[in-house]
Amino acid sequence: MLVAAAVCPCPPLLVPEVAAGAAPELDAARTACTDALGVLAASRPDLLVVVGPAEESGRGPHPEGATGSFAGFGVDLAVRLGRADAAGRSPASAGRALPSSLAVAAWLLERAGWSDAPVEGLGVGEPLETERCLRAGEEIGARAGRVALLVMGDASACRTLKAPGYLDERAEGFDAEVARALATADLAALKALDASLAYELKAAGRAPWQILAGAAEGAGLGGALLHEDAPYGVGYLVAAWS
Repeated sequence: MLVAAAVCPCPPLLVPEVAAGAAPELDAARTACTDALGVLAASRPDLLVVVGPAEESGRGPHPEGATGSFAGFGVDLAVRLGRADAAGRSPASAGRALPSSLAVAAWLLERAGWSDAPVEGLGVGEPLETERCLRAGEEIGARAGRVALLVMGDASACRTLKAPGYLDERAEGFDAEVARALATADLAALKALDASLAYELKAAGRAPWQILAGAAEGAGLGGALLHEDAPYGVGYLVAAWS
């Protein structure tokens, strides 16, 4: 059963080495992410599952020890999801690289010194239908007696004229509804998110949020919104459920 969840944005800019001179602009978001991870640790899970958006090559499961890097962003920095094996080798080092969302999650977990439970990753495609998201969440919630979720995903990317998706007047309202749903652990509202609208607004978090809704069904968790901002015209939300 799901016992806790943390929701974090997944821009590589969260990693200071990637952000370089702009790093201080996301200090508040990093602090909020650390606080959200603290809620996961406090829940004493048997298993932590990290879910994040992914391009086709990164979709599907990523085992503990899977590695990724930020070389594609011009930074020589490697990360590992969870722990290596007893000999210090990464068991998945020869497999697929982590998608960027899970690489950011791995960086956050390393930064927080996560060692509380085994960690697995799941890369999710943007087109995944709501019903499949909900079923995937239900399956994750049944994986262990005490499951925690780290849900990575950005809100709309259309908040300003200089945003990656340009300005869309619908973006602010969409983000506000997601923020409200995350703040109150409103599963019905997350399930009702319009996948087509989310796609048009470039909201990469839609499918991961709906997986969270599926996993949290019947868990009785409460929510708290820890951070809300839209730097660079992209909505960044941090929440914790317990």
